[in-house]
Amino acid sequence: MAVRAVRGAVQLERDEAGHMDEQVGALLTAVLERNGLTADDLISIWFTATPDLHSDFPAAAARKLGIVDVPLICAQELDIAGAMPRVVRILAHIESDRPRADISHVYLGAAGALRKDIAQ
Repeated sequence: MAVRAVRGAVQLERDEAGHMDEQVGALLTAVLERNGLTADDLISIWFTATPDLHSDFPAAAARKLGIVDVPLICAQELDIAGAMPRVVRILAHIESDRPRADISHVYLGAAGALRKDIAQ
């Protein structure tokens, strides 16, 4: 079993904890489903949020999905002029037999514009 990394992002419509839970939960669910993963395949997840998001920790959404024994960490994204606002990004480390080229990176909604080269 190899260690792989999966990227993803979602843009929130508003900075509200419930909305963040919903959107980050949808992102994590899509990453798991599109890559044929379960929570047991997760090694760790890094979350970043743009500086305009203050309502909650993105990792809280993972805990609400039942991802409770996986190390999670949140950090603030760089504050770059002109960057897309209200974005949560993830970098999940996983165990998978899939070749690196077959990993599906997930960019939901408007966040697809962030990485057109790898967005599914």
